[in-house]
Amino acid sequence: MLEISKKSNLLEQKSYKYSLQDIAEPNLYRDVYSYDEIPKVAFNHRRVPIGMPEEIWITDTSLRDGQQSVEPYSVDQIVKIYKLLSKLGGPYGIIRQTEFFVYSKKDREAIEKCMDLGLKFPEITTWIRASKEDFKLVRDLGIKETGILVSCSDYHIFKKLGKTRKQAMDIYLSAVADAFEAGVMPRCHLEDITRADFYGFVVPFVNELMKMSRDAKIPVKIRACDTMGYGVPYTEVALPRSVPGIIYGLQHYSDVPSEMLEWHGHNDFYKAVSNATSAWLYGASAVNCSLLGIGERTGNVPLEAMVFEYASLRGSLDGMDTTVISEIADFFKNEIGYKIPPMTPFVGRNFNVTKAGIHADGLLKDEEIYNIFDTNKILNRPASVMISKTSGLAGIAYWINQNYNLQGENQLSKRDELVCKLKDWIDKEYEDGRQTALTNEELEKKIALLSGGKLK
Repeated sequence: MLEISKKSNLLEQKSYKYSLQDIAEPNLYRDVYSYDEIPKVAFNHRRVPIGMPEEIWITDTSLRDGQQSVEPYSVDQIVKIYKLLSKLGGPYGIIRQTEFFVYSKKDREAIEKCMDLGLKFPEITTWIRASKEDFKLVRDLGIKETGILVSCSDYHIFKKLGKTRKQAMDIYLSAVADAFEAGVMPRCHLEDITRADFYGFVVPFVNELMKMSRDAKIPVKIRACDTMGYGVPYTEVALPRSVPGIIYGLQHYSDVPSEMLEWHGHNDFYKAVSNATSAWLYGASAVNCSLLGIGERTGNVPLEAMVFEYASLRGSLDGMDTTVISEIADFFKNEIGYKIPPMTPFVGRNFNVTKAGIHADGLLKDEEIYNIFDTNKILNRPASVMISKTSGLAGIAYWINQNYNLQGENQLSKRDELVCKLKDWIDKEYEDGRQTALTNEELEKKIALLSGGKLK
């Protein structure tokens, strides 16, 4: 049977529907995942078309997946994080949703306080066990959407649940029916999709979900979860590791609309951001992230990274306020006590700081030479240098000009007498065995002395 595709506007074959393959033994893809070797990337040279949706957005899991890997946040901290997410996402809700736990009294208090703020974005959703009691709890809180876990790889179905594929599917479909009965929109988290039998389980299962959705006239969201970070963004990679293949397949073979399709990735192989971007490019409207990438094991997709990916792909921030990213970093450091690795892009202490003298010389002439963009404007973080034994005269001059806000003709050059004297003192410090960088307090004290109090 031929049908006109609403996505490509071309005649496409729609006659074949994949059926559940209820096998007796699990398919663990041992040729790819041998466990005692590094996972392999297999290619089948099948290309799928890029299909960026008309609208793309970010969803947040900082208060669910993120909070699972750190000390639990207090109610006040949760409310503050929610406010910061809203401020960062802007008036058009590019950060569209965030998910909460609902089990404890503290969880529910935090939800109620956030709801009382009356903010349109991000919409509050939840993540629950798939039980009638939990669906009722979500409904009674006035929340419209909840995530439920529907593990889809044979690793989980056979090894963790001790079920067959048919038994697992029946349990999952029953849970979705319970959600419909409670009047709650389910978001199905297809856990471990990058180790799942895509045509033997994933597609037939999602086909049943879409049929239930049409019959009940209640939307069902599909969250494709790269639980172990095995996803690969390259073209022509074979399933189950292909991110383009997964997103295209869910749309093409299961008719999942872009706005109902979401990617959730982890960073075990350093591919979290590129995989999330690929999910956008190949048809998913939503990518699920956490602030600073905080999450299980190596973490989730860093939300702040996808803010910049969005702007790069769309050519606009569409109302997002990127200076809030620095506020968020300060809040996590100072209020929560989270230690951000210093080299972390956009939020780490050394993100736009240079130590090398040759780089500092470039910054002194024009900061654009060694700064990725105007970090002062975009992140409220001016480019800076750290003074050490490799900083050189240029680094010292740049540090003084920035630290004392010297502008125009008042700026010091690297040949200024004060700069040369300070370098002589710094060189002597390292000749005497110093190993660490100089602190701002040490430099300011010495500059006050060398300048006769003119700079202090």
